[in-house]
Amino acid sequence: MGAVWCLVSAACFGAMAIFGKLAYDAGVTPQALLLVRFTLAAVLLGLVLVLRPGLRRMAPEPHRAAPAGRVKAGRGRVLATAIALGAVGYAAQASLFFSALQVMDASLLSLIFYSYPVLVTVVAVLLGRDQLTHGRSAALVAASGGMLLVLLGAGDVSFHLLGALMAFGTAITYTVYILVADTVVHRLPPVVLSTLVMTGAAGTLGVRALLTGGVDLDFGMSGWFWLACIAVVSTVVAMLTFFAGLQRIGPSNAAILSTFEPVVTTALAALTLGESLTLMQLVGGVLVLSSVVVLQIRPTRTQHPTRPVSDRPDRAAAETPCPVRDGAAEPTRVAP
Repeated sequence: MGAVWCLVSAACFGAMAIFGKLAYDAGVTPQALLLVRFTLAAVLLGLVLVLRPGLRRMAPEPHRAAPAGRVKAGRGRVLATAIALGAVGYAAQASLFFSALQVMDASLLSLIFYSYPVLVTVVAVLLGRDQLTHGRSAALVAASGGMLLVLLGAGDVSFHLLGALMAFGTAITYTVYILVADTVVHRLPPVVLSTLVMTGAAGTLGVRALLTGGVDLDFGMSGWFWLACIAVVSTVVAMLTFFAGLQRIGPSNAAILSTFEPVVTTALAALTLGESLTLMQLVGGVLVLSSVVVLQIRPTRTQHPTRPVSDRPDRAAAETPCPVRDGAAEPTRVAP
C-alpha cells in the first residue's frame, strides 16, 4: 500500500499544474495562489481533526520497529519540526518553484526539479537510512530516464540561468524537506503532520503578504473553484497520501515513485489542454511505470532445511515476525 499511496500523491500533485494554469487564466496571481492554497488546506485539515478525533492518534503497528539511524526526539521537538517543515521547507520550495515558473518554461523547470529523487536517494544512502540495492538502482535509472523522455519530448525549451538556479534550489529544498519529514513521519499521525505543515506554510506566506502589502483576491468564482481544487486535491489529499506512503516505504522509494507526477501532468495536459503526447513521451511514461514494478519485486528468500520438531523440540527453528522497511512482517528463521 505504501507504493499505492505514493502514486496517488504523485497523481494529485501532477494535477496541480493544470489547476494552476486554469487559475491563472481566471485572474489568480501566484502570491494569491500560494496563500489561499496553504491557508485553505490548513483549515480543512483542522476541521477533519475536530470532526474525527481518532485521527489524532497513531494507528497501532505492533510489528514495526523504530527506523534505524534516528534519535528519538521529544514531543515538543517533533511538533516544532513539523511546523518548520511547512514554515521553512514547503513555503520556500513552493515560492522558488512558482518564481522560476515566471521566467522559464514549465517543462525545463520540471526537468530540473525532478532531479530531487536522485538527490534524496544519494543523501539517504550516505546518511545510512537506506541501502542502494540493485532493484532500487534499476528503479531510479528507469524513473529518471523515463522522466527525461517525458519532458524532453515536449519540444524546444528556452534556458534562463536565474530560473534554472531557482529550479535547482527547489529540488534541493524538497530533498531536505523529504529527509526531515522522514524523521518525524513515524511520530505523528499523517493528518496531524499534514495540518502542522500546512499551518506553518500558511503562516510564513501570510507574514510575507503583510510585509509586501497584501495579495490581490479580487477574482471571480472560477478562480476560487480552481484554488479549491489545488487546496483539496493537490494539497490535502496529496500530502496525506504522501506521508502515508513515506511512512511505509521510506524516503528513497517515495521519491522515486514521485517521478510519476510529470507523467500525470503531461497526460492531463493532453486531455484537457489539447496537447499531444509524442512517442518519446509515451516511452518515458512506460519507463516511469516500470520503476513501480521494479520496486515491488522482492528478492526470493532462500529456505534452509530445518530439523523436524519432534526430533529436537528444544532446538527447533521458530518463526518470528521481523519488521521490514515497508511495515510488513516477514517470517524469519531463528537459529537454534
